[in-house]
Amino acid sequence: MPAGVAGSELRAGELPVAELVARLRAICGSEHVLTHPHDLRTYQSDGLLHYHVVPPVAVLPGCAEEVRDVVRVCHDLKVPWVARGSGSGLSGGALPIADGVLIVLSRMRRILEVDLVNQRVVVEPGVTNIAVAHAVAPDFVYPPDPSSQIVCSIGGNVAENSGGAHCFKYGFTTNYVTGLEVVLPDGSVVSLGGDGKALDAPGYDLLGAFVGSEGTLGVATRITLRVIPAPEAVKTLVAFFADVQDASRAVSEIVAAGLVPAAIEMMDALAIHASEQMAHAGWPTDAGAALLVELDGSASECDERFGELEDLCHGAGSTGVRVAQTEAERAIFWKMRKSAFPAAGRISPHYFVQDGVIPRTRLPEVLSRIEALGLEFGLRVANVFHAGDGNLHPLVCYDGNTPGEATRAEELSGLILQACLDAGGSITGEHGVGIDKLAYMGRMFAPEDLAAFRMLRLAFDPDGLANPGKAIPTPRLCGEVPGPYRVHPLEAAGLAERF
Repeated sequence: MPAGVAGSELRAGELPVAELVARLRAICGSEHVLTHPHDLRTYQSDGLLHYHVVPPVAVLPGCAEEVRDVVRVCHDLKVPWVARGSGSGLSGGALPIADGVLIVLSRMRRILEVDLVNQRVVVEPGVTNIAVAHAVAPDFVYPPDPSSQIVCSIGGNVAENSGGAHCFKYGFTTNYVTGLEVVLPDGSVVSLGGDGKALDAPGYDLLGAFVGSEGTLGVATRITLRVIPAPEAVKTLVAFFADVQDASRAVSEIVAAGLVPAAIEMMDALAIHASEQMAHAGWPTDAGAALLVELDGSASECDERFGELEDLCHGAGSTGVRVAQTEAERAIFWKMRKSAFPAAGRISPHYFVQDGVIPRTRLPEVLSRIEALGLEFGLRVANVFHAGDGNLHPLVCYDGNTPGEATRAEELSGLILQACLDAGGSITGEHGVGIDKLAYMGRMFAPEDLAAFRMLRLAFDPDGLANPGKAIPTPRLCGEVPGPYRVHPLEAAGLAERF
């Protein structure tokens, strides 16, 4: 095969395991290079358990210099690799490859600098999202807050351009990364962005290209984040509705009225039922939908506009509104919302998390379409999502022990993505493409667009060693014309037999 597809050139028995392991141990120490199958199974998948591959070797570097040296070894031996953070991703982006190295960054958990005068924090990639929040509290906040923020790492957030409940007002990870130190796939080290103090550096926006590149351009080893002053006041309510259509119309009316909530989150009846079993918030389990809305800003603004928010919810047909009277009650409201994904395990032995985006004005019709698809396939779908920016997270429930049900769940998930595209939306809002959505990239982008993506990728990684087979599809999956630098993603991951 031509150069640039090294991830698919290596076959079983061709990986230079002995030399590779010896050199990795010399860099990181024997205890941080894993080769036993029992140890490696810990890393066989990310949060998307639908796919799993046991890597031949996993290495846990402890500092940026060790990451650099590990990548250099892989480059010298032409061994492909995948970088992994906390493994909480939901698109298979950190799925190992069968004939490559898994670089696990979880040991790199140091907060290197907290400079609140300049509203900056510098961290290693393994630092958790919640650790950043705690480091700058109570006077500052780090707005991107994925539901997995207790465990998800900043390095993974950068790779996926993660969002969260407060992205409607405050934006995504890309809006808060001002500088990166990056190990490129050839082992060289570069700095992207400015000195950390500037919001926008001159020249090409390589920083913007790297954030959200899903580990295909290199490894971030030092990350400079922007934090912002904590708002003076925060007020939160939950409004209950007879169905998701009424709740969706309430979202449109809230935004049309000129309100800019910090968060607008929605849960349908099935999601409420599941989360109540974990959070015990006392929400009515017979409600068709719940709308969690939070205003923040100056105390005067929150007080003035909060009454307007309540009136809009009642006017849209709310069957009841609860206002958080204390910080503890507000925390319970958010526990309900952020428990939705793990709580789905209480109502279904397995579930498939999807992540699509639609214009919020199309919420009623797309949610109706999802409901109809669920009935057609005989599968329950719990909906929990960032309603303000139309980022849907349908949880397709199924029993993997029932023959054929997993395949039906996967097909249903794909039709939900198609419904998002038909509504003028996107196949992902914050979970990334990974390996899960490769087949749908050709439905969203023209072949010329995908070719441009590949050219950018090749500029960073001409040998195709960094996370091969992820984020950009292959001809067999989306009908593109084959090019000289192809790597079939499922072959690279050792999953081709599934398709």
